[in-house]
Amino acid sequence: MLDDEFAIIEDLFAPLTEGVDGAFGLKDDAALLGDGPYVVTKDIIVEGVHFRCQDPLDLVAKKLMRVNLSDLAAKGARPVGYLLGCTWRAGTKRKDIATFVEGLSEDQQAFRVGLYGGDTTMHRQENAPTVLSATFFGTPPRHDPIPRDGAKVGDDIYVTGTIGDGFLGLKSFLKEEKFPRADNEYFQRRYQLPEPRVIIGGALAGLASAAIDISDGLMADCAHLIRGREDEISAVLRSEVLPLSNETQDWVEAQSSTDSAMAALATGGDDFEILFTAATSRRRSVEMAANVAKTPVARIGTMVRGDGGVTLLNPGGKTIKIKKSGFNHFR
Repeated sequence: MLDDEFAIIEDLFAPLTEGVDGAFGLKDDAALLGDGPYVVTKDIIVEGVHFRCQDPLDLVAKKLMRVNLSDLAAKGARPVGYLLGCTWRAGTKRKDIATFVEGLSEDQQAFRVGLYGGDTTMHRQENAPTVLSATFFGTPPRHDPIPRDGAKVGDDIYVTGTIGDGFLGLKSFLKEEKFPRADNEYFQRRYQLPEPRVIIGGALAGLASAAIDISDGLMADCAHLIRGREDEISAVLRSEVLPLSNETQDWVEAQSSTDSAMAALATGGDDFEILFTAATSRRRSVEMAANVAKTPVARIGTMVRGDGGVTLLNPGGKTIKIKKSGFNHFR
């Protein structure tokens, strides 16, 4: 049995970054490259893990771009371009690849980025999945890029957008949940087309003390903000202020246990929102940044002195039991 995904990174790969200051010991989702410098990030999506074999390839292309752009957004960086790597399943047709390229082209225009190079190949083995990789780079904000480990005791915890839509979209595709038709379409679209918060990401530079994009789940990624720190700091989140779409709120109200429903949403993943912290003195500035960026932001908790844990409280102040904090590729 392979170890925890993050232990693998810390124990095996992180030592390879010795002497590379901009790599941050692989404790962040992005790095600083060169004298420019550039902020660089890389994500891979795999058929059967991050997308379904029947998903339209133009939407797959957009998801590949957007999960990478979300990482840059969490650093406050302005996207510039990317390198692309494609390993197609055996028998992939030219028209299928052309559909994939259409999706890339549309999002390149939407986010004002360009392709700088890459590689493409095809499996010879039958049934081997399509694997798509992108390395994105962008220019840092006027202030330093937002760190992952900069939160302090007493800082407010915020999140952009809404939580749980992508998780319920996957549930819909897997037919594990049934929704009204309109809700079904909404959730599936949110799963296939995450919205990277590029504009507010740049606005938060200089305001946020720490930030990360939510891919593995709110609870898991909040834990990443305090992972490996030597000081005593923990996070306390409040379930009643987690921002939910109307569609997700309807789902919660239909569940037998609100606490269990909120636990599922807080650990489901595929949100691709920005989770960040800021000093209480920055509340007005955060509100103004959200208004300028036209992006909803919710204050959902507080950083407190503690043992490095993340706690989710219900409206009565009781701790909601969490069985699994989020997605892990090695478990």
